[in-house]
Formats: sequence, C-alpha cells, structure tokens
Amino acid sequence: MKQIKSIAILGAGESGTGAALLANWLGYAVFVSDKNAIKPEFQAELEAAGIEFESGEHTIEQILKADTIIKSPGIPEKAPVMQAIRAKGIPVLGEIEFAWQHRPRASKVVAITGSNGKTTTTGLTHHLLETAGLPAVVGGNIGHAFARLVLLDLQNPAPERIYVVEVSSFQLEDILQFRPEIGVLLNITPDHLDRYDYKLENYARAKFQITINQRQSDIFIYNGDDPEILKFMPEQVNAGKKIALKAADYKNGVLHIGQELQFNMASTKLRGPHNHFNALCAVHAALVLGADPAKIQAGLESFNPPAHRMEVVATVNGVTWINDSKATNVDAVFYALKAMDQPTVWIVGGQDKGNDYTPLQALVQQKVKAIVCMGLDNQPILTAFKDAGKAIVETRSAVEAVQTSNRLAAQGETVLLSPACASFDLFKNYEDRGDQFRQAVLSLTVNIPIT
Repeated sequence: MKQIKSIAILGAGESGTGAALLANWLGYAVFVSDKNAIKPEFQAELEAAGIEFESGEHTIEQILKADTIIKSPGIPEKAPVMQAIRAKGIPVLGEIEFAWQHRPRASKVVAITGSNGKTTTTGLTHHLLETAGLPAVVGGNIGHAFARLVLLDLQNPAPERIYVVEVSSFQLEDILQFRPEIGVLLNITPDHLDRYDYKLENYARAKFQITINQRQSDIFIYNGDDPEILKFMPEQVNAGKKIALKAADYKNGVLHIGQELQFNMASTKLRGPHNHFNALCAVHAALVLGADPAKIQAGLESFNPPAHRMEVVATVNGVTWINDSKATNVDAVFYALKAMDQPTVWIVGGQDKGNDYTPLQALVQQKVKAIVCMGLDNQPILTAFKDAGKAIVETRSAVEAVQTSNRLAAQGETVLLSPACASFDLFKNYEDRGDQFRQAVLSLTVNIPIT
C-alpha cells in the first residue's frame, strides 16, 4: 500500500478545519481548499498551524497532487471537483472516518443518527455519562468536529475516552472502517432526498451505514416502531446485540428498561413521547457504558434541551411560548404537536419543501386553536388547512408572528413555533429564526422566564 504523505481537505468549516489540524499534527503535508469564503476564525486557526489553504476557489491541479482527499460532508459526488478526484482514483475519506482511524485505541464511540432528534439524543447521552462521572466528550455533526476531539486527546492523552458523536447521512456516506461500539438509529423520514436521487431507499441505505462495520461485541439501538427502519433494515446487521425500542418501553412518562429498571420523566424538561423515546435511547447507551441508574435519573432531571428544539422560552401572562425552530419538516412538527397538552397557537411556515401536510390534519383538529403563518409565500399552508375550521393569519416577520399569536392566545394556552419549513425566505437559518422568535417573546410587556 502506498504510504500517505499528503492530504487535500475540501471544505474549511468546523469539520474540514478539525481534520486539517489533526492531519497537520500527525505530520502530513496538508492543503485545504474551500470553494466558498472561509470564516475568519477558521482562517486564523489554519494560519496559526502553518497550513496552506485557499479560500473562494478550488485549484484542481493542486488538489489532485494529494495522496488522499478528506471531503466536507456537504460536498456531493456530482460536484466537478469530486468528479476530477474520482477520475484520477485518489482515495476519499470523510472526516469522521479519518478521526476514527487515529482515535486512542482504548476509547469507545457512541454514534447517533436519524432524521429527527439527533442533537437532543446526542447531547443527552453525553450529559448522562458526564453526570455519572464517565470521561465523555461530545461532537461530530454538532459542536466540535470528531477530528478536533481526537486531536485534543492525542495531545493530552485520555485513552479511555467515550466519544459521543452525532453523525448525519452525509457523513456516513464516506466511512470505510468507522465502527461505533454503540450505534443508534432514531428514525427515518424523507429528508435531503435531492441528494439521494429522490429515493428514500438511498437515504435509508446511508443511515444504515452506521451498522456496516459493527462486530459481535457491538450494540445497535433502533426504533422498533419506525416503519421505514423496519422496511429498509439490512438482512445482515453485524452488531451482536440489537435493541429494538418500542412505545411500550416509554409510556405514561416512564422509561422502562427490562422488568425492573424505571426512569421517571415527570420532573425533566423533555416534553412529548418523541423526546421520551430519545431519552430511552440515551439511557440504554449510558447503562451499557456503566453509568449508575441513580445518576442517570439525576442527569435526566438536570438536562437542558438544546436551543430551538422544543425549547420553553418563557411564560408570559399565563401563556407558554415554545421555540421548535429546528422542526423543518412535517414529521418533526407531528411530534411537536403531539406533545401539546394545552390549546395551541401554531406558528408555521417558511420556505416550503413540497410538504405534504396530510399527516398533521388530525392533530391540528385536536390540538390547534389558531394558525399563524410566518413566511413570504404562505399559500401551501393556507391551501392545506383552509377547511380545518381554524383562524389562519399571515405574518411576515418573527415580531409580527409573536404579536399576532399574543393576541390569539389566552391564559393556560401555548404558542408553538414549529415551522415545518426551511428558514431561508426571512432568516439566515433556523437558529436565526429561533433567536428572533425568542427575542420577540422576551420583549413582550410582562415576562416571567422559565428557570
């Protein structure tokens, strides 16, 4: 096998920069190329490490000199630079693959994927392990790149580290040997289908890559009620222990582990059955890794869900305001509405992705008091719910949506931002949408924050 001496890295976001820093520390000649402008903070890191890079272009000739390519998960195979690389036959790795190959050998990896709930489940798993006193760090598709975490541990050895990593379908496309000791698949719903030739089976195949290298000593935790998981489950899953979690395992606000062990969700901030399922996955992983059950219960109660995911912003004049801006597809909204136990003013809308709102019709009848559209083109929503018998109001900003919802909601009711759409018509991204929503709520006359 040819010895690798030089590496070209495509993309200089957190993933690419983390990979570049790790490769540079390992002694490779590194060249970083990003077709878009590299953010100043990443440029500064590359410059400080003495790593050669280019910003705003791909110099194909320079890239093709490398022995190996590490590519950003956001770069599709159809991109011209990838076509040139494939034509020359240069090996291509993903950042999580590269990090995994150089991790401390005594470490363990918990990898979590799914269409919805990845970030909450990843953050909660890490929190439970940390609360239990275990040496866990969190990253991957959230926070720090896996490669950056590995670099920190190589520089300051922590051989028994537990890496809890969120992994996307894009990242899983580019693995070769990556093998989590615990793999978690939460759900599969249509998403990113433009990347997968508009075929759900191609997207599902990428998700199931999480199991491809598992061994008999490894564990695969999955949603045993998810029809797409059951439909596309490979005939051969190598994990020695497969744990299918079902609704009966997390009913009435209690998580059930076998016949004896139970965890109460009543005093946690995790709302709704979907989050109780996410918690059950995290609890299973924590128990396997040796966490004490009493400390797991304490961790469940002290966990604060990440922003923009069923985030309780405040109670104002008896109205509860919830920021679920991350809910950018119908499936995520389905679970958010299902979790509502009070009459709800639903803020929905944005850049529609060809949504089919049919699955929401019954929940809208049961749970929703009024609909507030927040987008430049609200016609798909107006058409979908015109016969629902609900008040529907159009707005064009977060402030207008909040002020309108404040007039519609009464004491003891809830206002839920759960858009079902992308954010790019009015906002930079879903975080910006959620931040503007939160600020508008906190600007209301009377504000009593939830603590």
